[in-house]
Amino acid sequence: MSVFTPVMPEQLSAWLKQYRVGTLVQMQGIAAGIENTNYLVTTTGGNFVLTLFEKLTPLELPFYLGLIAHLAQHGIPSPAPATDLTGRLFSELNGKPAALMSRLRGEAVMVPTPAHCGEVGGTLADIHLAGQSYPGRLDNPRGPRWWREAAHKISPFLDAGRAALLHSELEFQALNRREDLPRGPIHADLFRDNVLFEGNRIGGVIDFYFAGIDSLLFDVAVTLNDWCVHPNGGIDAPRAHALLAAYHARRPFAAAERDTWPVLLRAAALRFWLSRLHDFYLPRPGELVHAHDPEHFRRILELRIAHAGDAPWI
Repeated sequence: MSVFTPVMPEQLSAWLKQYRVGTLVQMQGIAAGIENTNYLVTTTGGNFVLTLFEKLTPLELPFYLGLIAHLAQHGIPSPAPATDLTGRLFSELNGKPAALMSRLRGEAVMVPTPAHCGEVGGTLADIHLAGQSYPGRLDNPRGPRWWREAAHKISPFLDAGRAALLHSELEFQALNRREDLPRGPIHADLFRDNVLFEGNRIGGVIDFYFAGIDSLLFDVAVTLNDWCVHPNGGIDAPRAHALLAAYHARRPFAAAERDTWPVLLRAAALRFWLSRLHDFYLPRPGELVHAHDPEHFRRILELRIAHAGDAPWI
């Protein structure tokens, strides 16, 4: 969501002629996130978010945009992709594939309560249930294969202690990976800045561009590790129980999921520690770039290892 590919107003005005959205009134770059270029766009026909995809290819985009459209059609408060005059969900703008999405209402809640976490847990379960009927197939792009590739790239930047932690956890995850857990499309990045609240209700879930097919419980672990933690990375039990109970009420957890829960809390911490290390040490140039602190998820990983025996559950 940083601006890596600048777009001039005249370029966007010409591109918008492919859509039935009116003419450009205003555009503004969004300076958050690190994967795609995003602009808030206002036209005479409404308010939208323009996304230029910096890494995703035209071969991959149908999975993501199709999933977003599928979820919106099944009652999930996700953005609806606009189609151009020929029915396409994306087309090229300034050399990059680009899509125009409806702009959802609401604001991110950065200091959530148990009530907020309950809403998030229930909505995540709804996403997983709706995703079961989505026919698209794409493995989680930030799954174990990517972990190994990223670890190879960033290991030279780490001190001995961090390198040992990283490689020890990679080995642990390889030995404990379960393929018998319920699977399907997952959001894979349902952090606080990707959920918009209107009061105490969710008005929108955004940024599905790390989605893929993986363990549904891994998605729950990713979400809990952001929504239900203290600043030091420790788990806030009331928020965690609210999220898990609300999820379980919509999609009951299987016995195998209970058994592997501490492992996936560690896997979720490892995934984001790796991605933040990669973005910190190997950043891409951009006009407005915001990189997150990798140390936050290192601390979370160490805590999940140390307290694996008392991980919260319902």
